[in-house]
Amino acid sequence: MILIRTLSDEELKYYSRMTDFENHSSKTDSDTEHRYRAICNCETKMVGPLVRALWSTTRKSISSSSSAYHSPSSYLKPFLHARAAGISRSFSVAAATAAASATAPGGALDPNRLRNVAVIAHVDHGKTTLMDRLLRQCGADIPHERALDSNQLEKERGITIASKITSIPWKENELNMVDTPGHADFGGEVERVVGMVEGAILVVDAGEGPLAQTKFVLAKALRYGLRPILLLNKVDRPSVSEERCDEVESLVFDLFANLGATEEQLDFPVLYASAKEGWASLTYTKNPPDDAKNMSQLLDAIVKYVPPPTASLDEPFQMLVSMMEKDDYVGRILTGRITSGIVRINDRVHGLRDSDAGVIKIEEGKVVKLRKNKGMVSFDVESAGAGDIISMAGLKSPSIGHTVANVEVMTALPTVELDPPTISMTFGVNDSPLAGLDGSQLTGGKIGDRLLAEAETNLAINVIPGLAESYEVQGRGELQLGILLENMRRENFELSVSPPKVMYKIEKGVKLEPIEEVTIEVNEEHVGMVMEALSHRRAEVTDMGPVAGNFGRTRMTLTCPSRGLVGYRSVFSSDTRGTGFMHRAFMAYEKYRGPLGNVRKGVLVSCARGTVTSYALVSLEPRGTLFVSPGVEAYDGMIVGEHSRDTDLDVNPVRNKQLTNIRSAGNDENVKLSPPRRMTLEEAIGYVASDELIEVTPHNIRLRKRYLDSNKRKTMSKRPKE
Repeated sequence: MILIRTLSDEELKYYSRMTDFENHSSKTDSDTEHRYRAICNCETKMVGPLVRALWSTTRKSISSSSSAYHSPSSYLKPFLHARAAGISRSFSVAAATAAASATAPGGALDPNRLRNVAVIAHVDHGKTTLMDRLLRQCGADIPHERALDSNQLEKERGITIASKITSIPWKENELNMVDTPGHADFGGEVERVVGMVEGAILVVDAGEGPLAQTKFVLAKALRYGLRPILLLNKVDRPSVSEERCDEVESLVFDLFANLGATEEQLDFPVLYASAKEGWASLTYTKNPPDDAKNMSQLLDAIVKYVPPPTASLDEPFQMLVSMMEKDDYVGRILTGRITSGIVRINDRVHGLRDSDAGVIKIEEGKVVKLRKNKGMVSFDVESAGAGDIISMAGLKSPSIGHTVANVEVMTALPTVELDPPTISMTFGVNDSPLAGLDGSQLTGGKIGDRLLAEAETNLAINVIPGLAESYEVQGRGELQLGILLENMRRENFELSVSPPKVMYKIEKGVKLEPIEEVTIEVNEEHVGMVMEALSHRRAEVTDMGPVAGNFGRTRMTLTCPSRGLVGYRSVFSSDTRGTGFMHRAFMAYEKYRGPLGNVRKGVLVSCARGTVTSYALVSLEPRGTLFVSPGVEAYDGMIVGEHSRDTDLDVNPVRNKQLTNIRSAGNDENVKLSPPRRMTLEEAIGYVASDELIEVTPHNIRLRKRYLDSNKRKTMSKRPKE
């Protein structure tokens, strides 16, 4: 394992050679870099990761400076003097010494020097920003804010979609940190990684307090026996006072008690922080001293309160797979925490899974690669020991929830229990008249292969093959399934998607449906409108009151069926003029609450195929809200707008002006149309009714009727609904 350490005698010689040629070289960055590269090429036998890291830092310092030139040797002198005097540097040398002393026989780290910690919180309470500051505190090079959100969709939307694992050295220990999503739709990511850790940092916004997803992630942590560290974030805000922090701490304590926490878990440590400013404190403060504006106290608290993994290096190797990804070169990469033993390159291992008939051997193979994340870098290691979180390659069949162990071990580890999916959608082949014009992945077989591959890496999604090359995809919410659809769009897939359906249960002859807990905060003038809309969706208010520190704001807690919340987020944003926020989390299955009220109006359906014209849209504008603009292709059965009434209306959006040879004044005036309503994928998923479909292509999102022929639609509308 490559570890940051003190400078060796060889490296001192390396640096002295650099200094010699710098004294005789022209003081330009390009010349210095060329000479540095020449030395690197001549001395490839030397161990130089630290040298290159220091040189990278030196280059950044040089390029960012607008003053006189400073040679790299001037930046490296403090490190050389520290080596000569035997003094260790705060991050690199101390961490290296600790890592060296923590190494157990066989090359693995001593489990007592490990800490496995998950960062859990409600959405937008500052988890990923906190991880950035912790990485910077321990010397990692962070290229930009929210560096761990590396997925393209995560960068675009500003949310965390998948859990990320990295390690940071601190004093005599190595901390494996797990950043988790905050949205309820991605709760499966929290459930599958919380079993890998022995501790958790519960981040709570000191202004907002604990919300719906806070309760969900905390319940998962307490179920696994973790003792969370409470971190009150954003205390630097003007509206946050010491009294408010005490109030939030009491609310969190009540939440612990209501979730059945033990006496030890109720005695949780509390820290105050501003992740944006990069500091944490054991006592309440808004402006700590300059020498205390760092994350040292939080890192010390992790080492103090999070227990090391209870694992033995002497037992045979076993690891439960918690995450999986695919690589074009090494194949399937399995990630998990090693429960016992040591694993090395070229070890013979096999995959196991538990079944009703007993333990089944999936595959036997050889470990061809071991990888570990440190900071923002992933590097290969020769071995890893019990308690550590590691990624390995070499097996093709095992997936999440399976056990990888030495060949003499035939015992499978217990798997992670996940909450059941709450909604389902049907993915099928795009059979519209415009099919095949945008994408290249069109067939049912390719769609099925892509969905089954997704189900392998994401346990919160279930895929069930259906009839006529269709697949039922079950998940936690429309946001999760919308992310899957967006990824497939970018991979050039074309498909048709049905509206979401709720997963019902029948127990003792009683129909049960998923109920979610909803937290809403709005201005006082919008309370009546929101309450009326939710009453049509079978919501029930459980708590309501003013928001502390925000005059004129009201917070409501409700329980609402999942089917009632489908498509409500866009309506909520419109009703509150973008000033309210709404968060939801799955609560339980309860008795069916009856049919929903009128939650949507009818639609305008095209009855002709062709190019949409301005002339036709002028006469359709008074009928409702349009979804299309002139020049767009339309076809029979395509939805082109929302009707102002509750019934559907067939219209002709492709009608052209009839030309004659008689000229009349005033008939050729310029046409002015209102901008059409453009729907995002998530809005379309929440908008469509049971007799409609979404046509998803790489460049377009269209709404259409399930049956394109108007006569067929009339016939099917007379059939009784399910």
